[in-house]
Amino acid sequence: MAHINQVDPFDFVIFGATGDLTMRKLLPAFLRRFHAKEFADEARIICIARSAHSEDDYRQQVSKTLREFAPETAKSTATLNRFLKLVQYIPLDATKANSDWSSLEKALADPTRIRVFYLATSPALYSPLCAALSKHDLITDKARLVLEKPIGVDFTTATEINDGVGKFFHESAIYRIDHYLGKEGVQNLLALRFGNPVLEKLWSSDAISHVQITAAETVGVGTRGAYYDESGALRDMMQNHLLQVLCMLAMDAPASLSADDLRNEKLKVLNALRPMTSEMVRQNVIRGQYTAGLCGQENVCSYQDDLGKDRTSNTETYVAIRTKIRTSRWGNTPFYLRTGKRMAAKTTEIVLQFRPQIWSIFSNTPSPGRLVIRIAPEEGLSLVLASKDPGAGGFRVRNADLQMLYNDQFNITYRDSYERLLLDAVRGNPALFIRRDEVEASWRWVEPILATWREDLSPLEPYPAGSWGPASARILLARDGALWHEDMQT
Repeated sequence: MAHINQVDPFDFVIFGATGDLTMRKLLPAFLRRFHAKEFADEARIICIARSAHSEDDYRQQVSKTLREFAPETAKSTATLNRFLKLVQYIPLDATKANSDWSSLEKALADPTRIRVFYLATSPALYSPLCAALSKHDLITDKARLVLEKPIGVDFTTATEINDGVGKFFHESAIYRIDHYLGKEGVQNLLALRFGNPVLEKLWSSDAISHVQITAAETVGVGTRGAYYDESGALRDMMQNHLLQVLCMLAMDAPASLSADDLRNEKLKVLNALRPMTSEMVRQNVIRGQYTAGLCGQENVCSYQDDLGKDRTSNTETYVAIRTKIRTSRWGNTPFYLRTGKRMAAKTTEIVLQFRPQIWSIFSNTPSPGRLVIRIAPEEGLSLVLASKDPGAGGFRVRNADLQMLYNDQFNITYRDSYERLLLDAVRGNPALFIRRDEVEASWRWVEPILATWREDLSPLEPYPAGSWGPASARILLARDGALWHEDMQT
């Protein structure tokens, strides 16, 4: 039986309460945690948006949404109705100076309660919203601020946002969310490494020849076309999600699991990444854009057709990067990071490829083993080791797979990474959130890539939907005598 750590009563205020993020992720996550008894009926979820809904109309909309995106929990009418009573709706256009804030001020009349402001809005509104909260005396000693990505589009805008919200909230009260850090498979990297000394002894260039981190999606841009075309894969996935996974994977052991100790070690990894120059970008970064193709059994359009725009877009939907970490632990190990849309399979995984034996006593030389950490869609571990082939005659070895699936081992799991992170913000535990210096260090490393692309010094390569990306991505690894994981299995 899992231990339930119930949080104290709280007021959780969501700006942008009619948007997709709130409806598809935040409210379903709250419903599941309410059903798991991690918070009680004294909590309040106060939803803010410009639309002039009545509270009953908004609750009906939420009820419909929850039945779609959290059906396993919403099927309990009693649970759903109890949860809906916690949801309040206040129409408020926070972008207008003359807006009436009295309803929100009245709803937040008790300054002794935990108070979380979640800004599910455009980043351009982060600073103005914080200024408005301060103007209306809504920021208390128990107030916390949660910011969604992207924190800017480059180093300069990220710094401006951090400076802007920092005028009103202390850094310790700012929770920059990256939902990848809420994934059990990512958090388990800490337990896997630092709870298993035998693995930690192997966790370096001495035993590991290269590391792959992949976040592949089979979907296209869908309804996010307008946002995505301004962002691209590098900003949308690499600068935040994949670099955070890299930090969790490569950092040294923190002194403790406290937020600052963890984030100090992650920052060291970001600062140790080999700096990019234009020449290095041309040699070590692949960018691509999907064309029409066959994804599963479905014929799908190109990125250009998905956008439905007249103009040609040079936004990347795929990026692969080869880099190294300038530390004694990892200096001789290349790291390959890739992400893409309309790929051959949906998967988020880490592959640690072990070094081969210097010489073999067997008649056939087994390929080196590897550890595969699957983060999504099915969390688990796979350790590939050499084993004797039981076939008749001779003494041959072949690879065998030792697997562990989370669902088979544990009776409880968070269905969505937001479930953990939302209540961590309520608890005041920032360990799985990103500190300001991490955001700025990641942008500092990414900016030379963006600059090289702006100067059109690196080609945008087409790849057919349903493939594993541009052909040059295989060449990127071949230079080191390596293969992507899907090619090892063929």
